[in-house]
Amino acid sequence: MAVKDRDRFSTATRIKLLGEQTAARVYRSQTKRQARRSRLTGRAALLALVLCTLIVALAYPMRQYVSQRAEIADLEREKQQAAERVEQLRDLKARWQDDAYAEQQIRQRLHYVLPGETGFVVIDPDAAKQSRADLGATDRPWYSNVWDGVDKSDASDQ
Repeated sequence: MAVKDRDRFSTATRIKLLGEQTAARVYRSQTKRQARRSRLTGRAALLALVLCTLIVALAYPMRQYVSQRAEIADLEREKQQAAERVEQLRDLKARWQDDAYAEQQIRQRLHYVLPGETGFVVIDPDAAKQSRADLGATDRPWYSNVWDGVDKSDASDQ
């Protein structure tokens, strides 16, 4: 027995026991890690790869679909505006078919008068002065007109 007790407390026995305990701890921690690592299996990785491939493959057609739907909406809006414009032009054409409307527009736009009437045109005096000033500007070289414009804008700032 004395040999057994002495063997129990020997350094070699203690080191051997300590090594076995450490090996048991390492084995337990490795099995825990393996359990955690086993969540992502090869099948899951393959499924993730297939899903990513599908997303990448469908991205361009989806973008094309969305842009074509937007283009269709724009064309429908333009079609609606064109239909409204056609309706306005039909109304205008119908108005021009009326002799009273045509006579009113001719008098207003072209300053026509009926026989026996006297037509008057009122001229704004400021507009007449402006037109005379423009006539004088045509006789001068272009750079003089530019310089006068710079002087006028400078004078308006002050």
